[in-house]
Amino acid sequence: MDKLMVALPKGRMQDEALALFAAAGYPSAPEESSRKLLFDDLSGRLRFILAKPADVPTYVEYGAAALGVSGQDVLREGGREVYEPLGLGIGRCRLVLAGPPEMRERNLRLAPHLRVASKYPRLTREYFERRGLTAEIIPLNGSIELAPAVGLADLLVDLTQTGRTLRENGLVELETIMESEATLIVNRAWHKLQFQAIQAIV
Repeated sequence: MDKLMVALPKGRMQDEALALFAAAGYPSAPEESSRKLLFDDLSGRLRFILAKPADVPTYVEYGAAALGVSGQDVLREGGREVYEPLGLGIGRCRLVLAGPPEMRERNLRLAPHLRVASKYPRLTREYFERRGLTAEIIPLNGSIELAPAVGLADLLVDLTQTGRTLRENGLVELETIMESEATLIVNRAWHKLQFQAIQAIV
C-alpha cells in the first residue's frame, strides 16, 4: 500500500497530534517532526504534512492528504466537504463573543452600527443572523483584542481557552458561540479507496 498522507496543523496542536498518532502505532522521529514539513512515520505507513491550521482542511478536501487533524472552529468557518469520524479530545477551546465590561449592560438590539472584529467572519455573521441582530463584521488575522481598545470595533469574536488574554486586555466574555476541539478529518474519495487502512487508523 502507498503511504497515506496526513495533514497536521503546525504550532501548538502539532505535538499533541503526533503523540496521538504515536500512541496508535505511528510514531515519528522527534527531530524530523520539529524541522521538516514533510516526513514519514517510523513504520513507513504514513507521510505527515505540516501546514498552517487554516490550510489543513484544504489539503484534505482536495485529496492532497487522505486524512488530517483540524479544529472544529476552522472546519465550520471554512465549510469544507470532509468526513469527521473522530473527535480527538485535544485543542479544546471556545469561540466567544467578547467586549468591554460596559457591553454587558447594553442591549445589542438597540445598538446602531455595531462593529465586530474577528478571524471568523462566517461564524460571526451566522451567529448575529441567528440572533436577529445586524452588525458590520471586520475581518482581522491577529491581535483581535486590540480592536475595541483602539475604536476599530465594539465587540470581537475569537477563540479562548482560559479567557486570560481577554482579561489582560480589559475585556469580558459575553457569550460562548461554539465549543471546539481537534477532529480527525478524512477526504471523501480516499475514504472509499482506502477504507480499511483509514478505519484502522480511526
